[in-house]
Amino acid sequence: MPTPTGVYPCYENQFKINNTAIANCTSFSVSFNNGVEEWTAMESEGWLSRLMTAKSVTISINGKRTLGDTGNDRVAAHVFHNGTDAQDDFSWTFPDGTVVTFSNAVIDVKECGGGESTDVGPLNFDVLSNGKPTVTPAA
Repeated sequence: MPTPTGVYPCYENQFKINNTAIANCTSFSVSFNNGVEEWTAMESEGWLSRLMTAKSVTISINGKRTLGDTGNDRVAAHVFHNGTDAQDDFSWTFPDGTVVTFSNAVIDVKECGGGESTDVGPLNFDVLSNGKPTVTPAA
């Protein structure tokens, strides 16, 4: 199958926890934190040198709490976890088929339920990388 080109709707991004899709994700954002070492060597005549020495990824996902969905239930179960119990395998599939797998990612549940009486209960969480992810390019 040829690699897709052009613009795409965000819903074509897919997320899984422990290899199970998560129902009712409604929006997401991604931030990259890059550690950059800087120095100015004598021979550079005052010009700054830089080297990227660290990276991390945070994926913030908003959704609706869906009781009985395996993926949604697994995320929600992390609400009271600490330490390594708050870690899980997580993957992000891009619209072009590239898959990024995060082993032992930290699942930081921010909101699980709550709201006005007529609201649908939220499930909002951050996925924080924990070590280097595996990137599998699209076939």
